[in-house]
Amino acid sequence: MKLAVVQIRGIFGMNIKFKDTLKFLKLTRKNCCIVVDNNPTYLGMLVKLRDYVTWGEIDQETFKLLLKERGRLSGNKALTEDYLKSKIKLDYDSFSKSFFDGKVKLKDVPGLKTFFRLKPPVKGFEHGGIKKPFSMGGALGYRKEDINDLIRRMI
Repeated sequence: MKLAVVQIRGIFGMNIKFKDTLKFLKLTRKNCCIVVDNNPTYLGMLVKLRDYVTWGEIDQETFKLLLKERGRLSGNKALTEDYLKSKIKLDYDSFSKSFFDGKVKLKDVPGLKTFFRLKPPVKGFEHGGIKKPFSMGGALGYRKEDINDLIRRMI
């Protein structure tokens, strides 16, 4: 299972420990997204950053859409299906399936950035704003499957 992590709040006034953790995760700006494995190391980091990020289980269709619409190569060029076929002999569907099976990683595609820059969500965040947890109607913390809806609105 893979987790999608989206940075919601900026780093102004943030503790240096939190900044270092965000830098390790390659979350450098607001509305940045990464996809990581669901393991205790990453979960510990996410619980530590719960006041600045939101995360949940991403499905294969959302990941494919994220890769197709927001995948970037070095030099900020868009990732195309032709590029994927020429470098690793896979299209978007087979790459996303192999990625979820654990056979391929994002680092296996030469020049592919391992993070995705997203837009602010259409119709904004939930009614609680960006300072409350998701369980109280806000935007922060663990979302379970609802992360897919947020990512689709941010693409």
